[in-house]
Amino acid sequence: MGTNDNEESVFTPWEVRGKVDYQRLMKEFGTEPVNEKLLNRIKKHTSGSLHFMLRRGIFFTHRDMNWILDEYEKGNKFYLYTGRGPSDHTHIGHIVPWIFTKWLQEKFKTKFIFQLTDDEKYVFADKLEMEDTYSYALDNALDIIALGFDSKNTEILIDTDNAKTFYKIALPVAKRITYSTVKSSFGFDNSMNIGGIFYTSIQAVPAILESVRQGKNIPCLIPHAIDQDPHFRLARDVLPKLGYYKPANIQCKFVPALSGPDGKMSSSNPNETIFVTDDPKSIKKKINKYAFSGGRDTVSEHREKGGDPDIDVSFQWLKILFEPDDAKLNKIEEEYRSGEMLSGELKAILIEKMVKFLEDHQDAREKAKDKLDDFLVKD
Repeated sequence: MGTNDNEESVFTPWEVRGKVDYQRLMKEFGTEPVNEKLLNRIKKHTSGSLHFMLRRGIFFTHRDMNWILDEYEKGNKFYLYTGRGPSDHTHIGHIVPWIFTKWLQEKFKTKFIFQLTDDEKYVFADKLEMEDTYSYALDNALDIIALGFDSKNTEILIDTDNAKTFYKIALPVAKRITYSTVKSSFGFDNSMNIGGIFYTSIQAVPAILESVRQGKNIPCLIPHAIDQDPHFRLARDVLPKLGYYKPANIQCKFVPALSGPDGKMSSSNPNETIFVTDDPKSIKKKINKYAFSGGRDTVSEHREKGGDPDIDVSFQWLKILFEPDDAKLNKIEEEYRSGEMLSGELKAILIEKMVKFLEDHQDAREKAKDKLDDFLVKD
């Protein structure tokens, strides 16, 4: 079953529960839509092509992308920053912004900083010790390397390995953020530990790290899922007070859980999630058993009325990640809407594509173990 509209909605950087209304979030957060005019500007710098996640509105909203392009056109290159809170193995929802970031890096020939926030996960997760979050950070780093990033212009920073650098830069940020601001931004109550209250100033650091290193302002663009927006809203408020540029953002929608199209995939429910380490048998079982279908109750009804790809999780996963070819995706959609393609056949297409994608990723992930030291930065 899909998400119940009456279910209480929770939306924080650490938990998303209930139906996600992306239009409402844009209005609430004050972000701008990624419109045709902006897409055409991006095309000018990407050989006339757009990543399929842009074409399909997966990356759908932004702050200051036009300013980033203005600076780029003046010859002021930006750098990229995104990250991951390591609490488990990487799942397919995590890699969506990373794949898009790799495209941006290649097209704009930029440096990329990837932050693994093992400190964040330690202070927010009751059941994880520091040894756990650090171990997951090393594991998650392999997935970044496996996607094909180049160590010559990519840095992976685990927070606790860079405490000296991060703390010194974070302190001036923290000094300018009040508890009442953090409380209202993240919905904290008085039971929140002081590590959690301080943490958002740490996540701001990579947005100015290159500026600190080079002794001059360097524009920063952060591709990320929209649930991380509160961190960067605070960073954008504070960093100009310290003499730095506001970081620009481009934000994506979530990969939905297998159980329905309205929410976000979460590591906390393994039956609703595909991890990049899953084997083909597990992938097939999870999709066939748990993937929410947009098909009809009977074959005859489906043949007559057709399916609804807009609510079908298998189709949504193809659209977001696993079928980059627009012509092939459109053909699948047409056949499903017409009733020519059944839900089981749609699931079979997804299973085949996902198994191939993850087998290749797992091979690259194994090889990444020998490259890890080339990417990790420690102070």
